[in-house]
Amino acid sequence: MTPDPSRRGVLALTAALAALPTFTATAAPQRPADAPAPDADPRHRLRWQAPADEHSMIEQGLPVGNGRLGALTSNDPGREVLLVTDATLWTGGLNDTLDADGQFPYGRQDFGSFTLLARLTVDIPDHDLSAVSGYRRTLDLAQGVNETSYVRSGVTYRRQIFASRPDDVIVLHFGQSGGGRYTGTITLEGTHGEEPAVSFGATLPNGLRYGAAIAAYGSGGSVTVEGPHIGFTGCRELTVVLSGGTNYTADAAAHFRDPSLDPQQLARTKVRAAARHSANTLLRTHTADHQALFGQLDVSLGTSSAEQRSLDTWERLRARARDGVPDPELEAQYLQFGRYLMIAGSRGSLPLGLQGLWLDGNDPDWMGDYHTDINIQMNYWAADRTGLSQCFDTFTDYCVAQLPSWTDLTRRLFNDPRNRYRNSTGKNAGWTVAISTNPFGGGGWWWHPAGNAWLCNSLWEHYEFTASRTHLEKIYPLLRGACEFWEARLLTTTLPGTSREVLIADSDWSPEHGPLDAKGITYAQELVWALFGNYCTAAAELRKDVEFAATIAGLRKRLYLPQVSPTTGWLEEWMSPDNLGETTHRHLSPLVGLFPGDRIRPDGSTPADLVEGATALLTARGMESFGWANAWRGLCWARLKNADKAYQLVVNNLRPSSGGSNGTAFNLFDIYQVEQGRGIFQIDANLGTPAAMIEMLLYSRPGHLELLPALPDAWAAAGSLTGARARGGFVVDLRWRDGKPTEARIRSAGGRTTTVAYAGSACTVTLKPGTTVTLKGFDR
Repeated sequence: MTPDPSRRGVLALTAALAALPTFTATAAPQRPADAPAPDADPRHRLRWQAPADEHSMIEQGLPVGNGRLGALTSNDPGREVLLVTDATLWTGGLNDTLDADGQFPYGRQDFGSFTLLARLTVDIPDHDLSAVSGYRRTLDLAQGVNETSYVRSGVTYRRQIFASRPDDVIVLHFGQSGGGRYTGTITLEGTHGEEPAVSFGATLPNGLRYGAAIAAYGSGGSVTVEGPHIGFTGCRELTVVLSGGTNYTADAAAHFRDPSLDPQQLARTKVRAAARHSANTLLRTHTADHQALFGQLDVSLGTSSAEQRSLDTWERLRARARDGVPDPELEAQYLQFGRYLMIAGSRGSLPLGLQGLWLDGNDPDWMGDYHTDINIQMNYWAADRTGLSQCFDTFTDYCVAQLPSWTDLTRRLFNDPRNRYRNSTGKNAGWTVAISTNPFGGGGWWWHPAGNAWLCNSLWEHYEFTASRTHLEKIYPLLRGACEFWEARLLTTTLPGTSREVLIADSDWSPEHGPLDAKGITYAQELVWALFGNYCTAAAELRKDVEFAATIAGLRKRLYLPQVSPTTGWLEEWMSPDNLGETTHRHLSPLVGLFPGDRIRPDGSTPADLVEGATALLTARGMESFGWANAWRGLCWARLKNADKAYQLVVNNLRPSSGGSNGTAFNLFDIYQVEQGRGIFQIDANLGTPAAMIEMLLYSRPGHLELLPALPDAWAAAGSLTGARARGGFVVDLRWRDGKPTEARIRSAGGRTTTVAYAGSACTVTLKPGTTVTLKGFDR
């Protein structure tokens, strides 16, 4: 790379931006010392031998992102295409006029949809794919860089694309060795009807403003603005910088918009500031930031063969499925790819929804929204487990920001007489959500009464991992409000054939099948039982609301807890001995007490019949489903310490997708088959499967850690896991050989006392925060 933009390049940039008004820039990022970049670790480098078809970007484009601003890249030598997103560019709004059935509208304008921000194209006409040789493209997960290389006329050309969080830009750098030159055109287009331009700004019908801008500079040639395009001629090197965003703000009182912010001007300011630095400086700044997160966890699941290593990523996936031979390094890469997506898609903006930060159009299925009956929760199961607790904050901040709107909608609309899920007690308090939520406080589709409990339990689990009092104080109003809702909602009933009175949930639907008006569904009972316990612990920890906490503790003792059906032998899903739904349904709603909950545990602390009933139900659900459903199944089997089944579900998700079938796409995105011949990207499995893999290696709950609870034979020879967080406030480093731990280092990240178990034996560890203990001798 050139050490600095050439004087000619700077002049070209100045000419391109001369008409742009000055805008107050954010503080300049801290630049790392000028040192050589670390060598790429082949364990973390995915590689392909063909570019993406720009008409199949969701299956073939490679994702980059800085947590807010993202793109899919095509890496075609002669026509680089980037489909650019900002996490906040949503249509829709509060959506607070119910349909005739008392449920929410669910369209792209009323509820809204996640949409593309821009399309960036770099055309290099004489670099057509047919005219080059030695083509290769890679995605370096550890450095957060997408790289393309090829040879044309004896010259090796190389391009790098990355999305920098410190500079808040996407950077494309085109270099070469051997005397080559670049000539072509750069085009930026909006996706909502805007004409091509060096920068653009507009406003959606919902009042959200957005904008984007590009800049370019080169060396050894010329870079000039040519009407709506930027042209470059005879450049030895070329750097393109893009930024963009919206005036979204996480403030319900401001209707989630900042009227003082001009996104177009801010984008211009950001690209101008970044373009003052060389591409090498921008790259080093980005990689230092990215590696600070990525390096917090490392995993080795064993050694793959030389033949496996010789294959590119797509061929390795195909060989794994065809031959049935474990490829532990590929499986570890898949885990790390999930972590890469978390870093790229979940920092400082909105959380990851159904498609994460990446789109190929403005019409994603289910609006690319936040589903509260599994999607958003699964998306964050891996964050703490894989050493990315910081990335969980976007989920927390989203819930906190939405709470005023969720509370308002609940109090105004939930007890609408047309709503089949209304509280038959006539009472109403606190907050709940719909199955789908958007960034503007709005709900879509049907009401989801137990959704509040599941969101709160997810937020609480983050506290269990981190022991962060700041986080606990932040989420406390959410926990209390959800408890208020359930205090108003619960019904008293007498169990048949007894005089025992219990509390049950009012009419509801067990996501997503069966009767729409069932009372006491297992899903709700389990989630509310956990919510009440978590709230009481939080209130005690924060020394708040003693009387209300005592009331909630009393309600918890009276909650009906699901039993095993004498008819099916399964844990009941409805308050009935009968199976009222689809036996092999994708959702595992009645098993939330097994995972992500802890009420059902195969360690002797739970009645054996409950464990057997949960196991029987999980078995009946089957081993073949959509990717996210397989991930959830894998997590449940890991909890039951069944390594073979847990591993098989990981392998099922690694099967290559063909013709839209369920499985892994060319670019490793998980594909969900919505109909014959049509599949869509859903990110849940990309994040849920890594969570399952970690859960196979380390189980934790406050006060208890278990090492290698479901280690499969494929990973048993030798391996290691470093930097994994455990509930109770600990960080664990673990090594194993021949299926047994050889060493475990437990470091306190706020936790003090825990048991550490393996194969039926256990010891108690007591630590001060920040201290570490090393355990050995597990083979004795």
